[in-house]
Amino acid sequence: MSPHFRPYLELCKPGIVRMVGVTAAFSFLLASPGGTWSDGLRLVAALIGIMASAAGSAALNNVIEKDLDSRMDRTRNRALPSGQIKSDHALALGICLTLGGTIWLMLTVNLLTAFLVLATAFLYVLIYTPLKTRTWLNTTIGAVPGAMPTLCGWAAAGDSLDFGAWVMFAILFAWQHPHFYAIAWLYRDDYEKAGYQMLSVIDKEGSRLFVQVILFSLMLAAVSLIPAFADMAGPVYFVGAFGLALYLLHASWIFIRRHTKLEARKLLMTTIIYLPALLVVILADLGVERYLRG
Repeated sequence: MSPHFRPYLELCKPGIVRMVGVTAAFSFLLASPGGTWSDGLRLVAALIGIMASAAGSAALNNVIEKDLDSRMDRTRNRALPSGQIKSDHALALGICLTLGGTIWLMLTVNLLTAFLVLATAFLYVLIYTPLKTRTWLNTTIGAVPGAMPTLCGWAAAGDSLDFGAWVMFAILFAWQHPHFYAIAWLYRDDYEKAGYQMLSVIDKEGSRLFVQVILFSLMLAAVSLIPAFADMAGPVYFVGAFGLALYLLHASWIFIRRHTKLEARKLLMTTIIYLPALLVVILADLGVERYLRG
């Protein structure tokens, strides 16, 4: 990869964009289990727009947080605080990708998906990002745009949002809390230096953070089982989702009991494994259901 291109790629947070694409794709597949050729083309078109907008939002987030990133050890070498990219170039890229992705979705998918993508960018860049230095509730507020790719994928498949879309949204909404609280505990010193009002900064003993971790882990376990009881998925999904729920709850409980950085890192890795594993379970369940239907 060209050394001139790499900073721009990093500016768009490819790891987050990839996760956005994966969750949107699986939500799309749940909403359109038929799997026709036209569905495949529609999915590709949707992912281009959704992921482009996500990349643009990430770039704009980096522009806003440039000065804060320069204060933290883990972010000071990012493209903007290190001076590899000029702020106006990053701003132009972010705006072009965000609006370009939205317009692409309007032209190739549907207006509902385009609206949801634009709303996601607005909530992420203009609501969540500024709140990170104002209130510890930024994690829960930020989980809303973080979960919206599930709605985008569902809307792209059928131009509507029914019960299944909101179940997928609830799963991703709940998942983000143990994931990001583990990160907040690991880097609480860095966050404090930058002035972020993370719960791990204002509650140094961690008692409130631990309550949040276990509550949202329990919520995730509960909502992840809904598809099995709402005729959205079959027994393969139930067994897989139940096992993954126990896996996450165990990691959360160990972190709460010991609350060391090692256990926080283990919880973080558990959440990183959990989500793609759950999506694979969804895909496996769809495959079994299609096979049984012949």
